[in-house]
Amino acid sequence: MAGPSRPPDKKQASISSFFTPRNTSPLVNLSQNASKKPPPAESKSSKSTSSRKRPEPQTDDSEDDAPRDTKRRRSNGPSATTDTEDAVASLKLSSSSRTERYALSSSRPSQDEQEKEEDAAERKKKEDLHRKFVKKLGHPDSMFSYRQRDTESAAVEGEGEEGEDDEEEPAPKTTTKKKGSKTGKLTPMELQFLEIKRKHTDTLLIVEVGYKFRFFGEDARIAARELSIVCIPGKFRYDEHPSEAHLDRFASASIPVHRLPVHAKRLVAAGYKVGVVRQIETAALKKAGDNRNAPFVRKLTNVYTKGTYIDETGELDQPGETTGASSGGYLLCLTETPAKGMGTDEKVNVGIIAVQPATGDIIYDEFEDGFMRREIETRLLHISPCEFLIVGDLSKATDKLIQHLSGSNTNVFGDKSRVERVPKSKTMAAEAYSHVTDFYAGKAKDSDERSAALLNKVLKLPEAVMICLSAMITHLTEYGLQHIFDLTKYFQSFSTRQHMLINGTTLESLEVYRNATDHSEKGSLLWALDKTHTRFGQRLLRKWIGRPLLDQQRLEERVSAVEELLNNQSTAKVDKLVNMLKSIKADLERSLIRIYYGKCTRPELLSTLQTLQKISFEYARVKSPADTGFSSPLLTSAIMTLPSISPMVTAHLSKINAEAARKDDKYAFFLEQHETEDISEHKLGIAAVEQDLDAHRSEAAKELGKKVPVNYVTVAGIEYLIEVANTDLKRVPASWAKISGTKKVSRFHTPTVLRLIAERDQHKESLASACDQAFSDLLAQIAGEYQPLRDAVSSLSTLDCLLSLSTVAALPGYTKPTFLPSSHPSFLSITEGRHPIAEHLLPNGYIPFTMSLGTLPPSPSPSNPSSESRPSLAQLITGPNMGGKSSYTRAVALLVLLAQIGSFVPATSMALTLSDAIFTRMGARDNLFKGESTFMVEVSETAAILRQATPRSLVVLDELGRGTSTHDGRAIAGAVLEYVIRDVGCLMLFVTHYQDLAGVAEGLTLGEGGDKKKGVECVHMRFASNKSKTSMDDDAMEVDGDGDGQDGTGADGDEEITFLYDVAPGVAHRSYGLNVARLAKIPKKVLEVAAKKSRELEEEDGEKLEQLVGLVEQL
Repeated sequence: MAGPSRPPDKKQASISSFFTPRNTSPLVNLSQNASKKPPPAESKSSKSTSSRKRPEPQTDDSEDDAPRDTKRRRSNGPSATTDTEDAVASLKLSSSSRTERYALSSSRPSQDEQEKEEDAAERKKKEDLHRKFVKKLGHPDSMFSYRQRDTESAAVEGEGEEGEDDEEEPAPKTTTKKKGSKTGKLTPMELQFLEIKRKHTDTLLIVEVGYKFRFFGEDARIAARELSIVCIPGKFRYDEHPSEAHLDRFASASIPVHRLPVHAKRLVAAGYKVGVVRQIETAALKKAGDNRNAPFVRKLTNVYTKGTYIDETGELDQPGETTGASSGGYLLCLTETPAKGMGTDEKVNVGIIAVQPATGDIIYDEFEDGFMRREIETRLLHISPCEFLIVGDLSKATDKLIQHLSGSNTNVFGDKSRVERVPKSKTMAAEAYSHVTDFYAGKAKDSDERSAALLNKVLKLPEAVMICLSAMITHLTEYGLQHIFDLTKYFQSFSTRQHMLINGTTLESLEVYRNATDHSEKGSLLWALDKTHTRFGQRLLRKWIGRPLLDQQRLEERVSAVEELLNNQSTAKVDKLVNMLKSIKADLERSLIRIYYGKCTRPELLSTLQTLQKISFEYARVKSPADTGFSSPLLTSAIMTLPSISPMVTAHLSKINAEAARKDDKYAFFLEQHETEDISEHKLGIAAVEQDLDAHRSEAAKELGKKVPVNYVTVAGIEYLIEVANTDLKRVPASWAKISGTKKVSRFHTPTVLRLIAERDQHKESLASACDQAFSDLLAQIAGEYQPLRDAVSSLSTLDCLLSLSTVAALPGYTKPTFLPSSHPSFLSITEGRHPIAEHLLPNGYIPFTMSLGTLPPSPSPSNPSSESRPSLAQLITGPNMGGKSSYTRAVALLVLLAQIGSFVPATSMALTLSDAIFTRMGARDNLFKGESTFMVEVSETAAILRQATPRSLVVLDELGRGTSTHDGRAIAGAVLEYVIRDVGCLMLFVTHYQDLAGVAEGLTLGEGGDKKKGVECVHMRFASNKSKTSMDDDAMEVDGDGDGQDGTGADGDEEITFLYDVAPGVAHRSYGLNVARLAKIPKKVLEVAAKKSRELEEEDGEKLEQLVGLVEQL
C-alpha cells in the first residue's frame, strides 16, 4: 500500500521530538542514518540485490563505530584526520543512493551546500511547529522536565542558525517579561499601604479602598481570626522574604464601610492597636485636580486602643459595667525608681497618672512601696485600668504584679489589659518639666488667668508624676486626645486624706465590687446599693463606695441630704427629680467629652443639647436656694447649677434644624440663616448647574428634531439620561455617549450633560466639606463651654447617687448612723446589725447581731456601766466551723463602710467614730507568680496591716496562723493580738480556732490603777450540740461548747451541731470540724477513725494539763 511504502523520514514527528535536541553535525547524521534498516520496498528487489544487502548491518555497525571513534579522535587533536578519510572512503563504497548524500567529503562542496540548505529548511519547519505548540500549550518554562533540554538545544542550534534565531528568540522573552510585570510588582496602592505600615508597625491598619475597608498581610490574618471573616490567601509578611517569593499579592480581608465602627470596636476590645487609613480626597475633586492619574491620597486618620477609644458611635463598652470590673476604661501611666536598695527589703518610689478619656477624669499619685507591692496593687484594683503605659524599666516584683493582674482574659479587671512601654532617659525629669511647661504655656493665648492657673497647678505636681504626665501627653497626641489635660479642674490626687483608703485585699475580702464566687457584680456591695437611673450616676456611686469620706462635715451633709430625700419620698419635688433622671437616656458625661474631642455625631449632639435644655427648663424658675424646695446644702447647690446652662444650650439649638439632625443630614443641619458663606455659595452653585441642566432639555430636543423638550430619566442611580427610541437612533449625534439601553430605547448623555454633572459633583463634594467644617466649628464652640456643662452633669450624677442611697434607706430595718466627734477615742457600737448583702440573697433573712468596741462615749446618766461591762478594743471570736464567724466580721466592716459612704445602715442603731482605714486578712491563697506560699501571703498581708494601721483603723484578722504548724501559728497569732492591743491601739476583730488564746486575751488590759479595763473581749458563735437525740438548752449549749471531757464518751462524728448564728460572750473550746466533715460527705469509716483519734488527743492533752497543775501545786 501507499502508506507503508512512504520513506521513514517523512513520517509525522512525535510531540517529544520537538523537545529532543538535534545535532547538525554531518557525522552524527551519518551514523544515525546508517544504523537504520532499509525500507521494505527495497527488500523485494532482485536476488543479487538482496544478497548484497544481507551483510549491510555489519557494515553499518562498523560505519557507526567509525564516526564515533572519529569524533573522539577529533576532540583529541588533528592527528585523527587520516582515519576519518579512510572511513569516508569506505562509506562511499557501501552506501546506498539514499545515504550517499550524507557522506562527508571535501571534494563535494556543491553537494554540501545543498544539504545545508535542506537541513535549514527542515529545521525551520520544525521550529515553526514548535512555536505553534508552545503558543497553544504555554510557555516552555511550564514544562519543567524539558527545561534543561530546551536550554541545551537552544545552545546547539544557536551555533548553526546565527541571525535567524536571533530574530525569533525575543518573542518568548517579551511574553515572560510582560507576565512578570503584572505579577511580580506591587500595585501603587499596595506600595502606599507599605509606606504607612512601616511607620506604624505595631498598628493593625484598616485601609479604605473604594466602598470597602480592607486588611492586608498579617493584619488580614488577625482580622479574619478576631472578626470571623474570610481571609484571601497571599503574602503575610511585609518584607521581601524568599519564602513568599512565589506569591504576587498580599493576603487580604474586607469589611463594608458602614460596619467599620462595629469591627474596629471588636478589634480594640481584643487588645489591638487599630489604625484607620482613609482616602482624603474624593473622586470628583481628584478628577478635577492635577493628580488624576495617581492613586487616591490616603492617610492614617484615627488610631484607637482600649484606653483611648472614643468614636462617634459611642464609647467602648467595658466588661466591668456588667461584671463589676472596670467601668471607666482608664489609661494608666506608671514609672518607678529604686528607693532603698534592691534586696529583700526592696522599696521603690512610684509615680502614676490615670486618665479616663471618656469622662475627662485624671488621677495622679506618688508613693513609696515595699517589696510586696501592696500600694501599687491597691491603686490598680481601685482604678482598674484597661491599658498600661510603662515609662522606663520596672523592678521584677512590679513587672510580675502587672503581668498577673492584666495578662489574662479572666483577671481582676475583667478583661485582658494592653501594656505599652516607652524608654526613660537619664534626663527624663528635666525633659518632662520642659515639655509640660511648653504644653501649658501654649494655652496662654486663650485667657491669661486660666492658663496661669493651669500652669501653677501642674508645676506643683511631684517629679515622678510630672514624668508620667509628659509621657501621657506625648502618647495621647498620637490619638488626638491631648486636650484632655486642659481640664485640670478634674485633676485628683488618689491618696488625698479626704477619703478612706481601702486596699485591694479588703476590696476582694468584703466583696465591694465583685463577689468572690464568680467575680460578677451580683452579690457585691455595689450591686446592693446601685439604684441609680443614669450611667454617669452609676460611675459616681462606684467612686463613692470605693472612697468613703473622712471629712465629717461633708459626711454629715451627705447623710442629711439622704435623710431629707427619704423624709420627702413620694412628694412632688422628689418625684420631679426621679422622673427627670429617668427621662435621661443618653450618657451625658461621655457625650460631652465626645463633643469636646470633636467626635460627636449630629443626632447625638441634638439629643445631648435637647436633654440639657429639658433639664434646665425643669428648674428655670429657680433663682435662689429657697426656690429649690430643699434645705440640704448638697441638694440646693446641685439643683442651682442646672438652670444656669439654659442660655448657652438654647443659643446652640437655635442654629440647628432638628429634623435634619435626627436624619444625620449634613446639608440641611443648619438653619438657612445660620449657614456659613461657603455652604450658601456651593448650594447656589448646585442650583445654577441644575438650572442649566433643565435648560439643556430644549437644546437636546432640537438636536433630535423634536419640538417638545426631552425629559431626563434616572436608571440604576445614573441621573440625567436622555431616552431615545431605537427607531430614531439615526438622529442621535455621534458626540452623545450611550450609557445603557433596552430593546426599545437607548439612553444617552450629551457632552453638555456630562460637563454639568461633573461640575455639580464638584460643588456637592465641596459643599459636604464645608458642612463638615461648619459642624466642627460648632463643636469647638460648645467645647469652649465644657466646664459649666460638665458641672451640670456632675450635679445630676450627685442627685442620682443621693436618690439611690435614699431608696436603700427606705428599705425596712435601715437607720441613720450617729457619728461621734473626732476628739472622742475610737468607738463602734451596732445594735441588731445585719449583713447588707447577705440579707438580700438569703431566703430566710439574716440573724441580727449586737456588738460594741472601743471606749464608751460620755453619758449624762448616772448609771454608767461598770468597768467589767465596758467594751474592749478587740474581740476574740471563736466557734464551730461554718458557724458564721467570717460573715459576722465582714458584716461589721461593711456597716462601717456604708456609714462613711453616707448611707443608712441595716441596724436598729449604730454609733461610731470615723475610721481612717479598714484592713482585712481573710482566707487562704497563694501567689505562685511571686513564688509565695499560702503562709507567706498570710504573714505578708499581716505585716502590711501592722505597718499601716493607726489608732483610728478597723482591723479584721481571720484565722491568722492557719498556714503553719500549730505551735508556730498559735505563737504568731498571740503575738499579733498583743501587739495590736498594746502598741497600735485600734479596733480589731480577731477570728481564731486557737481556743487557748483566750488565756492571752485575759492578760491584755489597758489603763493603769483603778481605770484598768479589758483589752480583748472573748465572744463565740452560738450553737446547739444534739447528741443521742437530746436537745440542749442555751446554758447546756454553752457548757457543751466548753468541752469538759464528757463529750469524749461518744464519737464527735455522731453529734449533730445546729448553728444559731448569734454572737454571745465566752469561748467555744471546740471547733467541731468532724461535723463539717460529715456535712461534706466524708465516708463514715473515716469519720469514726477521726473521732477516735480526736478523743485520744484530747485525753493526752488533759493528762498533760493535770500533771502541769499538780507540779505547780507542789511548787
